Amino acid sequence: MPVIDMSTLKPVGEFGSKAWGEACVECAIKMLEAANLPSSINWAFSEDYTHPPARLMEGGRTHAGYYLMVKNGIVSGGDGILEEARLIPGFHAKLSWASICNQSGALYGREGGKQRSAEEQVLFDAIEAYVGRENPLGFEINKEGKPSLMLDPVGPWPTEVGKAVGEGGEEGNGLHNIAATLQTDSPEYADLPVSDLRVPIFADMTDQQKAEFVKICGIQM
Repeated sequence: MPVIDMSTLKPVGEFGSKAWGEACVECAIKMLEAANLPSSINWAFSEDYTHPPARLMEGGRTHAGYYLMVKNGIVSGGDGILEEARLIPGFHAKLSWASICNQSGALYGREGGKQRSAEEQVLFDAIEAYVGRENPLGFEINKEGKPSLMLDPVGPWPTEVGKAVGEGGEEGNGLHNIAATLQTDSPEYADLPVSDLRVPIFADMTDQQKAEFVKICGIQM
């Protein structure tokens, strides 16, 4: 039985906000601690959302995002980006807030995740064609010399961690769906054309919408 009862959750804040991130971390820590992770596990997770709206950076926040860290089997996490966690191999992502905000509020399982990724690639390709240069979203260059939203050091998901945060994912539970349930809508997407998975459809935007969307993604024309 999943650790988190989805019926008890309600939206607490926008994607990337302090309230949302802390709620995600609270749930994730409960899920991971319930798994009784072995002391041999050293792994970390962080997502750093760049160019967030100013309203999300209240209280002197320097990063919109959150982190989880498993060190010698002990779980911790919090709002922002902790450098200690960033140095541990794991899943570390850094990308524009606007490029993934809306679709992060969609509920889905494994196949839905694949569909979201495919639709996001269409979005990113359309933005690149519109801007007229490579890597307009400013992904960092990895050790292979390629732009990537994933930051080094990359490390595989330990089996125990993946099982804990993914439990019930096909039935609407799991960390992604928990985070999506905790997320409130952001006003930037109110009038944008989006897919069933909430991914913005760049080709269907008006000229003004395209210009505004590129701007909130932090792209300089």
